[in-house]
Amino acid sequence: MSALTVSQDPEQSWDDLVRFWEEMEWPEGSKVEIIEGIITVSPAPAYRHNVIAARIQRRLYSVIPEDWEVFQTLAIAVPSRLGMLVPDIVVAPVREGTDTDTHIPAGLAELVFEVTSKTNARHDRVSKPAAYAAAGIPLYLLVDRWAPDGPSVTLFGDPKGDVHRPLNTAKFGEPVKLPAPFDLVIDTGEFSED
Repeated sequence: MSALTVSQDPEQSWDDLVRFWEEMEWPEGSKVEIIEGIITVSPAPAYRHNVIAARIQRRLYSVIPEDWEVFQTLAIAVPSRLGMLVPDIVVAPVREGTDTDTHIPAGLAELVFEVTSKTNARHDRVSKPAAYAAAGIPLYLLVDRWAPDGPSVTLFGDPKGDVHRPLNTAKFGEPVKLPAPFDLVIDTGEFSED
């Protein structure tokens, strides 16, 4: 199943768009994001997608500080890119007394992680990384199961403007190292189909 987009009035303000995103009744279990000002509704991720995210999440818990958390369903706001994005994983410090229960500012994230889905891989390769870089998120890890040259993992960092620099790319089966503050080697062999 592919994603559904919900067009809004192009003159609609960011606050109105967020209010619509928060208040609309979306299909249960779906992933609802605002990507470049367009509300996108995607089906829940597939089994293999979730297995990859769970394995990364388990590894991250072993290296993050006590006052950080690993989130799988947390929305992050990037108003400058008209984005309300829900990465597969967000690592961020826990903040008490945030302004809203529905999302956090993207700039609080230390790491975001995406696993591509076949039908909307472009969002994870182009639109979302630009928003993550614009927000100044230090690290973006992309597991691209549908990459043209075969499944790969790319770690991006050093955001400048709306671009992250590729720090490391590996084919499935090769290790990828996350730098400080994580200092974690990820075994991408775990991502291959069983």
